[in-house]
Amino acid sequence: MSGEIVRAELLSCSYREGQVLEDISFQVERGDYVGIVGPNGSGKSTLVKALLGLVRISKGSASLFGTPLSNFRNWSKVGYLPQSLHLVNPIFPATVHETVGLGLLSLKRFPKRLNRADNIKIDKTLCELGISELKHKLIGELSGGQLQRVLLARAIVNDPELLVLDEPTAALDPETRDRFYAMIADINNSRGVTVLLVTHDSGAIGEYASKMLYLDKKILFYGSFDEFCCSPEMSSLFGEHSQHLMCHRH
Repeated sequence: MSGEIVRAELLSCSYREGQVLEDISFQVERGDYVGIVGPNGSGKSTLVKALLGLVRISKGSASLFGTPLSNFRNWSKVGYLPQSLHLVNPIFPATVHETVGLGLLSLKRFPKRLNRADNIKIDKTLCELGISELKHKLIGELSGGQLQRVLLARAIVNDPELLVLDEPTAALDPETRDRFYAMIADINNSRGVTVLLVTHDSGAIGEYASKMLYLDKKILFYGSFDEFCCSPEMSSLFGEHSQHLMCHRH
């Protein structure tokens, strides 16, 4: 099933210190797994927040599933994993099951209660991500890798069509990070979920994602990793050796 999931047209964002994003135009098709990379301060997190309506767009426009962002209401189609350091209070006395269940409760009307079908869905998602044995553990007892899987479970328990992840591996060691990227690729392939993943790790994401968006306040490159590897502009920016290492296609 094809179709446009995300579109940005001449999108710009500004903070008090100045312009953070300038004239950003691109589109994401159903089934894409897009790695959004770039240096610190390049506007990666601002871009995904703007696409989700969490940051004001100062110029230009964005749409989700063909609907202008200002009119978009069907947020059950979107799963979002913000930067983890701002997401969880480790001393909050919630279990893994309760934490994942928040992904279902957030879209319910009052009274907000989980039913039997919800509990089955939570258990199924925990099983899919290989963390069923953590079900009754408190979130403060988890390792960084375990916590990220739990937060991912919370983001996908509603069966979203678009999954947006903002620096999800920043606090993980390289081995755990690679397993996490591979898990996202499996969700992308098995569920057909479209993925936008912000990462500072431009050297690893090419092994898993289908497209790269390289950002430094403006889009310097957007396309497949094969296109990235053949781009003279990217050769000039990174050097041919680093370019080939990043594309993971040769």
